[in-house]
Amino acid sequence: MGQRPRASEPVEYDSVVTSSSPETLLDILPDRLAWYIAGPLMGLCVVALYALANKPLGATTAYSETVRLVRGLSFDAWRVWLLFGFIGGALVAALLGPGISFTTDYGELGDALPLVGLIPLLIAAGLVMGFGARWSGGCTSGHGLRGSASLSPASLAATGTFMATAIAITAILHFVTGGEL
Repeated sequence: MGQRPRASEPVEYDSVVTSSSPETLLDILPDRLAWYIAGPLMGLCVVALYALANKPLGATTAYSETVRLVRGLSFDAWRVWLLFGFIGGALVAALLGPGISFTTDYGELGDALPLVGLIPLLIAAGLVMGFGARWSGGCTSGHGLRGSASLSPASLAATGTFMATAIAITAILHFVTGGEL
């Protein structure tokens, strides 16, 4: 789909196919769904899960239930399937698209840091996110989608913390890098 634009360049998403035979199935789809389409669809998934099974949706819980399965403990099978659906959906999208490619490119952050600095930063970020998700009792999908929709005070506080932290880190990186990140 081409080179990713820099932060200062306008981003254009073009979903119009100009060729009668696209190279891959994903060529006929936009790069990503617009927020006003993706947001309501995700909200409808939360409502549908409550309506059909009276269960909350959360990616961290799906991972935790899979760990319980591996350890031989009791688990919710549908949550394990949810995790496999996440992984399988990503695999199908990669196979229908240009294919799986392993690269050291990590966008703007990869341009700003050498690989020897990028790898420890990404590992540390993953550990902090995992710790935060366990400490807060859920991840952004669980608190932001399910918890906030049910007006849970803990989820509203967690979602506010996620958003405030993201805004602060973005502002700091923007200031430190002179707007390059």
